[in-house]
Amino acid sequence: MPPEHLTDRFAARTRHHAQFTVDLLIAAKRDRDLTVSVVIPARNEAPTVGEVAGNLHRALSVDTGLLDEVLVVDADSTDGTGDIARAAGARVVRQSHVLPGAGTALGKGEALWKGLAASAGDLVVFVDADIHDIGPRFVLGLLGPLLLDDGVRFTKATYDRPLRLGDEVRPSGGGRVTELLARPIIAAFWPELAWLAQPLSGEYAGDRDLLESLAFVQGYGVELAMLVDIAAAHGPDVITQVDLGRRTHDHQSLDALGRMAAEILHVATDRLSRQGRLVLTDPLTTSLLQPHRDGSGELQLTRSEVVVSERPPLRQWRSQHSS
Repeated sequence: MPPEHLTDRFAARTRHHAQFTVDLLIAAKRDRDLTVSVVIPARNEAPTVGEVAGNLHRALSVDTGLLDEVLVVDADSTDGTGDIARAAGARVVRQSHVLPGAGTALGKGEALWKGLAASAGDLVVFVDADIHDIGPRFVLGLLGPLLLDDGVRFTKATYDRPLRLGDEVRPSGGGRVTELLARPIIAAFWPELAWLAQPLSGEYAGDRDLLESLAFVQGYGVELAMLVDIAAAHGPDVITQVDLGRRTHDHQSLDALGRMAAEILHVATDRLSRQGRLVLTDPLTTSLLQPHRDGSGELQLTRSEVVVSERPPLRQWRSQHSS
């Protein structure tokens, strides 16, 4: 795809959260007779989940009525995450209690899939539970194009990501896996999506019909797989990105980011294989070896298994298990 086409798509399909006010969206929601759910996946997020869920519940549910539901999916936490979210006004479901016949598993994508199943809104907004500077803009921005722009079925957040290094906070530099892996892979293999600034962002929204047609990778590769599958089935122009300004959250260790990157690489390879664009002579190695020094200073290797699994489209699962 010529670079100028990507530049044009970026300009045409990037909005700013300030374009969407509560009153404007309430009117559009009423005119279209739609309901809206916010789904917040959370595993051991006691320090932040109360502010995230409570802020959105107070500002957009109690005070304005824009939201019909603020749902926290407690991914079997052990730190009281569910109780804190409930006290903040959210409806809370235990991940393992949703679709119990499907069982449960670790992974963000699993919590998202269970949240989609447990929620009721015609439009569903997904918001991470670890945001320190949460505000209504996270929901208003993502809802705006779905309610007001013809042809938009999926919205994706973009923002600046400050990076904390000790006592220093740099205004940008977060999102290291995004810049070092995800965006280069997308540019090489799915250039029609290369205009997206934050393809791995955890804040996005879509209409239920679209979301229930998607498979959900159970782990960290869920966002990449979702974008690739939407573009393949519906074209990239059903996607709009929204500038939310800034997002501040706790950063993971370099080792954890390495494991995340390995999973995303496996997901990208899987999607390329499914599309008939990559033929592997041997299966990918699933072991990731990471060096570290133990307490005595001796160099060691830690082995992690990269396991990629996914849930089928919710509509398909329900059809197969309706009896």
